[in-house]
Amino acid sequence: MVRRRMSLFAFALMVAKSSGFSPVAPFLRITSSTQTFQSNTPVAGESCTGEKVAVVGATGYIGKAVVRESVHRGYPTIAVMRDISRGKLEKKFEGAELVQFDVTDRAACQSGELFPGGSVDAVVCCLASRTGTKKDSFAIDYQASLNCAEAAKAAGARRFILLSAYCVKSAERNDPYALQFQYAKKDLEEKLADITDESFDFVSVRPTAFFKSVSGQLEVVDSGGPFVYFDLGNQRSATCNPISEPDLAAALLDQIADDTHKNTYWNIGGPDEGMSMRAQGEMIHDILKKEGEPKLLGVPIGLFDFIINGLQWVSNTFNSEKFDDAAELGRIGKYYAIEDMLTVDPSEKYGQTTLREHYQYITENGQEYDPYTTVFGSAEKKNAFKEKVESK
Repeated sequence: MVRRRMSLFAFALMVAKSSGFSPVAPFLRITSSTQTFQSNTPVAGESCTGEKVAVVGATGYIGKAVVRESVHRGYPTIAVMRDISRGKLEKKFEGAELVQFDVTDRAACQSGELFPGGSVDAVVCCLASRTGTKKDSFAIDYQASLNCAEAAKAAGARRFILLSAYCVKSAERNDPYALQFQYAKKDLEEKLADITDESFDFVSVRPTAFFKSVSGQLEVVDSGGPFVYFDLGNQRSATCNPISEPDLAAALLDQIADDTHKNTYWNIGGPDEGMSMRAQGEMIHDILKKEGEPKLLGVPIGLFDFIINGLQWVSNTFNSEKFDDAAELGRIGKYYAIEDMLTVDPSEKYGQTTLREHYQYITENGQEYDPYTTVFGSAEKKNAFKEKVESK
């Protein structure tokens, strides 16, 4: 029974990833994505104060984009990473100074090793936990990020820019379904407010979702498989307006010069009005020029309750941290399957790259395999799709 529930759990999480689900933190890990689609960012996206900028979590998915944009704008840029040998292989780091550092080492951060005095004016923090479980979230989303903020302040930096998440609003409201990583990020924002003064402030940028986190089913649909989504009833599914990675990087760097969101947060999504997962499946079918009606498979949302309750029962019965973490991952998956990641205020929409443009781009140019955001895919399937694209 447990094995069966774990199999269902894996299935549910894979579907949830296509709904914008990304608890496995693309910011901190090394990924294989090399998408180079560039959007026409607003004029505001070209600002540069000339100050010294450090990007923490630079080897992550968004971190790489931030480093590239920072160098492009002309900022003297430091890219902080866990393994400098891997960073040296990335073209996206050209023009930046690479620094290897373990930001979870609080004592080392406090000693001035991370940011020597006067070495940085603004820090963009792109750290996030790999899993979203309680222990991992509070170690990375809260403590490691706080280590960086305190080190930045001690070094004389004037601003700390945090890459947070739109869903933190659930922790602020203390919703019954709020998640551990949301509480960790909320607690960090509150702590940042506590340590600000006349010479040091912060901005928290809360994106809805990334293009990469919703585009994992392209190859599956291209090969004839169905687009899978969670059915909330009457064929309804969660809606979102994700933001492109270059646009998000530009928005983060805009905060160096922009005081609009000083000592508070900014919810941000892409320029789209919002699109349900079912509608995305129909759009992919259209972009791939598939014949006939779109193949759409709606999975009942109740599947999550069955999985979560079973895993939590095992955890409670046997006092198992492993199964407690698994239950939390199930709750994360359900959250993203039922919650709209959608901004409607014009001031919370940024950039010009639409989701359709993104799908058109990867249909024409392919996308590399990433096990963290790919649904039902494989390296072989993505490589086969890429070879198909390149042979056109």
